[in-house]
Amino acid sequence: MNKVRAVEPLLYEVEEAVCALRLSRTVIYELIRSKRLRSVKQGRRRLIPASALTEYVACLEAEAA
Repeated sequence: MNKVRAVEPLLYEVEEAVCALRLSRTVIYELIRSKRLRSVKQGRRRLIPASALTEYVACLEAEAA
């Protein structure tokens, strides 16, 4: 029997980051432009590392403290 394990993604598409952070697409692109949210390009696609999402949320928490 073949077991399939769910694998956490290392890179998120912008639309997935929109869902994960519950922000608009426009806000995500503005965060990328302002370098507050790291991203990488793979061909024509803009992708956001999972670690970048975590870092962004940590910065928000630090600002709130």
